[in-house]
Order: sequence, then structure tokens, then C-alpha cells
Amino acid sequence: MIITSTAFEPGKPVPKKYSGEGEDLSPPLAWSEVPQGTKELALICDDPDAPMGTWVHWVLYKIPPETTSLPEGLPRDKTLKTPAGAVQGVNSWGSDNLGYRGPMPPKGHGPHHYHFKLYALDTLVSLPPGADKKALLGEIRDHVLAQGELIGTFER
Repeated sequence: MIITSTAFEPGKPVPKKYSGEGEDLSPPLAWSEVPQGTKELALICDDPDAPMGTWVHWVLYKIPPETTSLPEGLPRDKTLKTPAGAVQGVNSWGSDNLGYRGPMPPKGHGPHHYHFKLYALDTLVSLPPGADKKALLGEIRDHVLAQGELIGTFER
């Protein structure tokens, strides 16, 4: 699968608008080449360069398989209207913090890499809204048909 954004090119900086220093909006994303037999999609964005270990910025799952994009600025609701039925999990900001939270690495820590990973699944995720990355990865482990990844950078 190929995942892209109109907001930034692969390997290039994520604009401030999509960071904790800006409006903290989720970036627009689009994808193609979803394999036949996909029953659901899931998305995880994380930063493996964080000083305390990988920092999770976004967990989104139960995305309908016919979905080909996400608009800019999704709300931080448990269940989304667009894409219909998709639900959000918790990020590394705490157990009550759902949805996308943008880059905000420590000042002077150098460039961090933000991995937007999209998974095509051969099953439906049974987790309720609010699951964390570990729970989602555990559930989908043997059900990934394909994976796409877009990496952006950010530095303060």
C-alpha cells in the first residue's frame, strides 16, 4: 500500500500546523493499493526517536476498507463520523487522551521521525474505542494483509 499526504512529502518536515507548536491538527492522508480481501484498516502514528522510548501520537482503527483518505483535522472523538464507524485509541499523552496529537519533541533533541503506518486487515477489530497501540497490535498481529508507511520529520 502507498500512503501519502498533501501536507508533506515522504522524509520531509511535517508542517508546524500539524504539531503541538501549531494547531495540532491531524494531517490529511490518502492511500492506494489496498489488497482485495481487506475487511478493515488501522492506522498508528508514532515517534521512535522520543527520549523515553517510542511515543504514540495516534491510534485509529475500524476504518472501513473502502476508505481511501482521511481529511485534515479529525476530531478527537472516540467514534468518528468520517470515516463512518472508525474509532480512536489512546496516545502517549494519557489514558483519557484520544485521537491525534502532533509532533512536539524536546527542544534541541534533533529531528524526530513520525511514522504513519496503515494496516490492511483480513479481520474486523473487536477492540472498543480507547484501546492503546499495544492492544491493537496484539489483536491484528496475524491478520495484516499489507502495510504502508509514510514518514515525516519534525525538529524544535
